[in-house]
Amino acid sequence: MTPILSQAGRDLDAAVREFIARTGADHARYAAGRTLSPAEAREVAEKVRAPWRAGGPKMRASDDRMIPTAQGPLRVRIHDTDPRPGKPVLVYIHGGGWILFSLETHDRVMREYAARAGVVVVGVDYDRSPEAKFPRALNQCVAAIEWVAAGGVGPAADPARIAVGGDSVGGNMSLAAAVKLRDEGRPDVISALLLNYGAFDVDLDPQDVARYGGDGYMLLAEEMPVYWNAYLARPEDAQNPLAVPARAELAGLPPVFLTIPECDVLAGQSHTLAARLRAEKVAAQAQVYAGASHSFLEAVSISDLAARALQDGARWLGETLSHTQPAAR
Repeated sequence: MTPILSQAGRDLDAAVREFIARTGADHARYAAGRTLSPAEAREVAEKVRAPWRAGGPKMRASDDRMIPTAQGPLRVRIHDTDPRPGKPVLVYIHGGGWILFSLETHDRVMREYAARAGVVVVGVDYDRSPEAKFPRALNQCVAAIEWVAAGGVGPAADPARIAVGGDSVGGNMSLAAAVKLRDEGRPDVISALLLNYGAFDVDLDPQDVARYGGDGYMLLAEEMPVYWNAYLARPEDAQNPLAVPARAELAGLPPVFLTIPECDVLAGQSHTLAARLRAEKVAAQAQVYAGASHSFLEAVSISDLAARALQDGARWLGETLSHTQPAAR
């Protein structure tokens, strides 16, 4: 059997490779060889990602609000680029291994979707791990979805046309939120799921680890146990389908778009999920981007590949949500 060998990033799109090199160099500069606490790691991550959130579409309105939830007040960020009332909504859940990143690091990605899809985007500022363990962040995300569905955004948004999406662990919680609402007898709250390079399983595909889990790529295989250990409250949570949605039953979920970077240690999880969704008669479109890595959407300022992936997801959102009956007014 021919061994699977890593190309150490040589198979990446040139702009994506530059994105990884620049963020890696900035991280090394800001961290300065220190072992970072979670709070320090977040501070460094914000500095590293700051250049990548700059520029991009300008919004007609951007507004941070505090909304009430059972877990206490929760900040959401609302981006709206179009004065028309009754637009569909994308509730966006950022990635970062449950430990890192924020509404700030992912601000441009959210604005890109707002402009490209013609939707109102509601970003969720969930509590991060290890301070907040499962299921706190998930419950906050579900609360934000419920707030949108109850008309919380106001006349700009149509509460009957809600997509939920996110990247990496944001993809995890997007899928888990849909499973939770379905199991609670509310499957129609979410009309579509946009899952960008999601972390759906604690187990990595050995071939993906050998090929894309080492130096030269954005996400190292050795990072994932750190993130899962920070998030899960107990070892048995690894069997809970709301924490690890690879364990979930998938029938009855809304249509799904999966953004799959070819060169990602998590790619196999998205392929497996797409096959399982289709077996359950769930409409699932899986789009693979050759030469792309984990987090590549954030490189849109320099990457045509990222721009194409954002446009593909936005187009799918527009088409899918147009088939959902708008709320009566």
